Amino acid sequence: MGVSGPIRVVVAKPGLDGHDRGAKVIARALRDAGMEVIYTGLHQTPEQIVDTAIQEDADGIGLSILSGAHMTLCARVMDLLRAREAEDIKVFCGGIIPDEDIARLKQLGVADVFTPGTSTQFVVSWVQANLRPTG
Repeated sequence: MGVSGPIRVVVAKPGLDGHDRGAKVIARALRDAGMEVIYTGLHQTPEQIVDTAIQEDADGIGLSILSGAHMTLCARVMDLLRAREAEDIKVFCGGIIPDEDIARLKQLGVADVFTPGTSTQFVVSWVQANLRPTG
């Protein structure tokens, strides 16, 4: 991972969920803040998402999940990152995720979870502070 240049984030929509407005809003906010964003589009498999993140030398993966399959999809992405020795790529997710699942997602290794109503500026600030920590 190079530390020079802009923060690179893969924004992805895993699974069968076809609603991508939130993902596009976050992608645009991150771009507007000077980051490089790779938006994978709809219906991506965890394998495709991890492959893209590694190929693009991404600092992070933002998963947008509204389908209710967040536990399965996030667990698979985290397992694949470990298997590919790419655990330095931080994963964050957003969408309709019950409060009781947030702690479980963090136990799996998800860095943070953003629920509906989170401001785009808050997400941008979090990404800036957490995807490329100093030191």
